[in-house]
Amino acid sequence: MLTSASFFDLSDTTFAGLFMDTEQVWEGLNRLKSYMITVSYPDFSHIFPKNGEPLAKTLVLHEADVYSGAEVDIHFGDAPKGLLKVSRHGRPLEGATVIMAGVSLLGNQIQIGKGVLMEPGAMISSPTIIDDQTVIRQGAYIRGYCLFGKRCVVGHVTEVKHSIFLNDAKAGHFAYLGDSILGNHANLGAGTKLANLRFTSGTVQIKTPDGFLDSGLRKLGAILGDHVQTGCNSVTNPGTLLGPRSLVLPNTTVPSGLHKAGSIIRR
Repeated sequence: MLTSASFFDLSDTTFAGLFMDTEQVWEGLNRLKSYMITVSYPDFSHIFPKNGEPLAKTLVLHEADVYSGAEVDIHFGDAPKGLLKVSRHGRPLEGATVIMAGVSLLGNQIQIGKGVLMEPGAMISSPTIIDDQTVIRQGAYIRGYCLFGKRCVVGHVTEVKHSIFLNDAKAGHFAYLGDSILGNHANLGAGTKLANLRFTSGTVQIKTPDGFLDSGLRKLGAILGDHVQTGCNSVTNPGTLLGPRSLVLPNTTVPSGLHKAGSIIRR
């Protein structure tokens, strides 16, 4: 009932191994730190400023080459739709990644896929993995131990901490995600907050039809199954599990615990 398979289709997920042989879906978060320290990260020390200083100029990464923004032509189309286009001297640079001036990259454990766009003012802390065609929008704050799948959106001034986005997950505007998982094609309305810490002491308890389960975690936000959508200004309490295709209406505070697939949650 609470296995990863009951929430997500992991057949096209690069990091499906996080959930392998788990009994409870939140165990993927338990493994996140140990998983990320085993990953091989590229050495960007020769192109990015030290100590997280913002980039002074736009950079384009294409295969083993690095170009300044002044050397290329960039069409700033929708990156998740494959419409970010870069060319140099009329030759398309297929899969080029664009990191705009003003981005800050903190630490040396950052992996960046193809066709990624990072907009000015974004702060990305190590360790972070960003898969192909994901966009990190202006002012986003990535606090480390974050995994983003293919074609994801991390929105304007959205804050993400110790969380996982599966493919096509989107948190487009003013969101907070702490210790949470977004399933494939999950979408957060503007202002959605996934709270991760109880007011009272102790670990987060998960309410199910069969009683309470102890997550064993002091911090646990929300787990949103595939195709879950939240309305604007909605809030989930710590330990909220939303089954696939569930809907949260705007301005709703979602009670913690398991909500079955296809739920419609109103305030």
